Amino acid sequence: MLSGWQLRVSKFFIVPQRVILAIFGFLAILNAYTMRICLSIAITEMVNKTTSVEQDEGVCPIDDDADMSDFTGGEFNWDEQLQGIILSSFYWGYVVTHLPGGLLAEKFGGKWTLSLGILSTAFFTLITPWAVNLGGSTALIIIRVLMGLGEGTTFPALSALLATWIPLKERSKLGSLVFGGGQVGTILGNLISGYLLHSFDGWSSVFYFFGAMGILWFILFTLLCYSDPESHPFISDKEKVYLKKELGTLTRDKSLPPTPWRLILTSVPMVALVCAQIGHDWGFFIMVTDLPKYMSDVLRFSIKDNGLFSSLPYLVMWIVSLSSGVLSDWLISTGRMSLTFGRKLFTTIASAGPAFFIVGASYAGCDRALVVALFTIAMGLMGTFYPGMKVNPLDLSPNYAGSLMAITNGIGAITGIIAPYVVGIMTPNHSLEEWRIVFWISFAVFHVTNLVYVFGASGEVQPWNTPHLMNKSVEAGDENQDTFSKKETPAAIKASH
Repeated sequence: MLSGWQLRVSKFFIVPQRVILAIFGFLAILNAYTMRICLSIAITEMVNKTTSVEQDEGVCPIDDDADMSDFTGGEFNWDEQLQGIILSSFYWGYVVTHLPGGLLAEKFGGKWTLSLGILSTAFFTLITPWAVNLGGSTALIIIRVLMGLGEGTTFPALSALLATWIPLKERSKLGSLVFGGGQVGTILGNLISGYLLHSFDGWSSVFYFFGAMGILWFILFTLLCYSDPESHPFISDKEKVYLKKELGTLTRDKSLPPTPWRLILTSVPMVALVCAQIGHDWGFFIMVTDLPKYMSDVLRFSIKDNGLFSSLPYLVMWIVSLSSGVLSDWLISTGRMSLTFGRKLFTTIASAGPAFFIVGASYAGCDRALVVALFTIAMGLMGTFYPGMKVNPLDLSPNYAGSLMAITNGIGAITGIIAPYVVGIMTPNHSLEEWRIVFWISFAVFHVTNLVYVFGASGEVQPWNTPHLMNKSVEAGDENQDTFSKKETPAAIKASH
């Protein structure tokens, strides 16, 4: 029961604490993405583009009423390949801390693993202008690697928090809300970056603004959010009773054996999930990292228009991710669709749809309105990934959700290293024909990885979620045996079947 001061404080919160956690999780990813992608817009003004102002072959003409200063850029003479390295360097660090982040979140709780990671990313974002002015491209690469190290804990820590706080019947809805922070962060990152670059002299303001926002989030999150319901000082007794009923426990299971790596890494649903993540991340990182460059170098949008039209696809993606999350929960909870089929269906829509529309955009030539419309539809359909494969780690293993997210997101993030570098190599002349090949490669990656997911995915809790309850035959590798003691199976696991 709550004490006097705790009861008084709890009455100020009309919204349940699990929803507040989901909102701050949404804001965590939003801040993480704004700090991650603001360079994609800023770099178009950092790099000197004087040589490309003429009407080069393979790019679109500049509008007669355009401000020519929008197309000359800044003081750094970085070629396309170096720009690709700079844009991908964030992911060198990002990949490294996924697994440690997941393990730390499972052992000590997700609160500090998440918040300290975001805080460090905010700090390095704030000092980016100082570092670049001091050490040029080398310093920028180092700063971006350090930012990636901090942000790599974000998704594993959030998965651990969601597994502890969010009941199965709300998982698609609140999970889509949280992970939808990526789209809103991309929208705001592009829009605000474009506005700041247009309104202020120089590019430093972009990094100062988003770094400050990250620090503000850290302060509020650490005051209001906690790793599990039991440790929360002013959660209502009513919500505690509800979560106890739905989840079976209000605390993290600290008696779990070590993560069963062999069983996880050889699990067919897990391999399928990793493949789906690779396909999603390849297409997503191509769009997030390089769409502003495509808008600037090929379509010749102005700074302000680049920020606006680069953000529009993610607005639609966010709306679709939320609405499809609600639809998924309704279809599954009413028995109209099984959990496994739902995960496969929404993942397939998010793979096949973007593949066709992205390629279609490359054949729309210099029809700017049509190109933006096709990119917008492509990214909108990609929003169904979130009630599809993105929440799938919570289905497979609530106990080890942090580690599963670390594996899938960490491996998927390797595409963030490869994709910008490949684009830089393949588009030395930043022409429409070169970009068309990039989009065809994305088409193939989407379809191949989705086929693997459709054949191997599952929405069921896996036997290795509770390795201490598995019988000897399963420990030897036979997962077809009866693996749970029904008497000891947690309520959260029962509810998911």
